[in-house]
Amino acid sequence: MFQNLFKYTAFALFLSISCQAQTPKAVKDVSKDEIKTNGITKEVLTGAQQSNVYLPILKAKRVGVVTNQTGITDGTKMIGKKNCGNEPNSGTCAIFEQISIVDHLIANGVEVKKIFSPEHGFRGDADAGETVKSGKDTKTGLPIVSLYGKNKKPTKEQYADLDIIVFDIQDVGARFYTYISTLHYVMETAAETKKKVIVLDRPNPNAHYVDGPVLSMKYKTFVGMHPVPIVYGMTIGEYAQMINGEGWLAGKLKADLEIIPLKNYTHDTPYSLPVKPSPNLPNDKSINLYPSTCFFEAFNGSEGRGTDKPFMVYGSPFLKNMPYQFTPQPNAGAKDPRFKGQVCYGEDLSNHPDVHEIKLEWLIRAYQNYEGKEPFWIKNSGELWIDKLAGTDQLRKQIEAGLSEEEIKKSWQADLDKFKEVRAKYLIYP
Repeated sequence: MFQNLFKYTAFALFLSISCQAQTPKAVKDVSKDEIKTNGITKEVLTGAQQSNVYLPILKAKRVGVVTNQTGITDGTKMIGKKNCGNEPNSGTCAIFEQISIVDHLIANGVEVKKIFSPEHGFRGDADAGETVKSGKDTKTGLPIVSLYGKNKKPTKEQYADLDIIVFDIQDVGARFYTYISTLHYVMETAAETKKKVIVLDRPNPNAHYVDGPVLSMKYKTFVGMHPVPIVYGMTIGEYAQMINGEGWLAGKLKADLEIIPLKNYTHDTPYSLPVKPSPNLPNDKSINLYPSTCFFEAFNGSEGRGTDKPFMVYGSPFLKNMPYQFTPQPNAGAKDPRFKGQVCYGEDLSNHPDVHEIKLEWLIRAYQNYEGKEPFWIKNSGELWIDKLAGTDQLRKQIEAGLSEEEIKKSWQADLDKFKEVRAKYLIYP
């Protein structure tokens, strides 16, 4: 866990944005310069914190909640005080105990029928790729339906006793982070069964840039379902609008979608997650590096799972001329890490300055220094995993051909420019 560190340059007030069977329009009525009030910046409020907006919609409805350990909001118990903003004389605000959105809804009289859990499970402690079983929540007694087990898409039968689906999961803004794929399937079944979806929006800690190769639909998988770059620079609410508006649901259906937007937020607002979003993204640094270092899942080495620096270090037994050493061991986030008990050589990036682009230099350097007998690139289900993560085979071929980082990134630009034009239609925040 790590603390909220909100630094703000903006204050905006938005009403709920309804996207019912139509292409939504971008909200562009507030600029960054209009937002400061008397020099004081305000605290970002998540969609979940705005009960006055969504509780009336849920009244007398049968509700399913798609969430995990990141779906939290303010409880009624005050546990302290803090500055209301990041400027002197901004006053103090109460700090309330954080509780699950499920508990919050129940406490406010909402008829919650079931919980849907994504990859890593409702409590967020399952390993990456580990099958998540359905079960029952010990606190509430509610059934938990896994969306990372027998089915990744909710079945029509699982929605049969519901009127509304509430989606509240913290994303980290990388295409291969599977919560946006879960969002797609949640919306798709909702469109097929004519159920309403409410997304409680949350900040994206990597929303301040757009970068990476745009996925070729030839490489569509659960770690990349849409023709977007690796870093797409949108909140999960904005992304939901894009899924709907671009006709990406099966049969070009459109979900009855409503976003409960953030307040006091821009894409440049630094955001530190109050809860780690998955077992191997424990802090701000790992989340910042993740779009770049996740590529190391695809090579014959380690991306740091089984250490206290996952996605902040990389290494392999076959990079012996590299300076840093670590030995993966089983831990809470990696029950059986690759190269368990073996010394890996590589780099420690945990003190690297924050990045504002995808960095390829580390992957290129590892490829150039690799001395293993086995291929550098590993396969998953018989296919090269790097091509699935990158969303194209071009990146792999460019590295193998010896292209520089600058040359590779230049090849992305035309597709990135086209994507940004699409993205602009769905942005809610400046």
